[in-house]
Amino acid sequence: MTPTVPTFTAAQVRAAEVPLLAAGVPLMRRAAAALAEVIAEHHPERMLVLAGPGDNGGDALFAAADIAARGARVDILCTSDRVHTEALQAATDAGARSIRLADLDPDAYDLIVDGILGIGARGALRGQAREAVTGLLSASAVVISVDLPSGLNADTGAADEAVLAATTTVTFGAVKAGLTRGEGPRLSGRIVLADIGLTLDPNDAVGQATVAEKRGG
Repeated sequence: MTPTVPTFTAAQVRAAEVPLLAAGVPLMRRAAAALAEVIAEHHPERMLVLAGPGDNGGDALFAAADIAARGARVDILCTSDRVHTEALQAATDAGARSIRLADLDPDAYDLIVDGILGIGARGALRGQAREAVTGLLSASAVVISVDLPSGLNADTGAADEAVLAATTTVTFGAVKAGLTRGEGPRLSGRIVLADIGLTLDPNDAVGQATVAEKRGG
């Protein structure tokens, strides 16, 4: 039986993260471990990680380190000049390699990890991120989104055409309302909710969602 869980806004989730981050709880490492577990179930041989400048990029890169260490060939495309340097170093130390947008081959991968944008983002993808996603829209690879598909509004589910439709979205701490609204159901695919230790009051929920699986907790 698939579980039904409450949904929350981006602001509610970020507020729940604050005391844990202040206490030094390694939320990124927890999220990355959950993400890597889901990725590993697909046994990727050649994986592409789209890494943005924020925490989602860090989650994706730490997960990439895990997958590369298991023997998969992992390419990393950083979609911004900013990147989580510790996570990128962990991934490259484990054998992943960085590529440029000009080197991107949409048909080279059996799995793509979308870690470009997180819940703090608003509006459409821009610049190199948009170019990368546009080039990958025709790819046949499995797509795993980190927390939510990049370019999907975390609250409303609004999105434009440059969003990779996920096979699976691994969302952390709580299901974001946008995964169930607007374009969310079409773009999010199978939703896996990973417990990373957040505490949110169900009485404050803004909706309900049926998830494919709930892990941890």
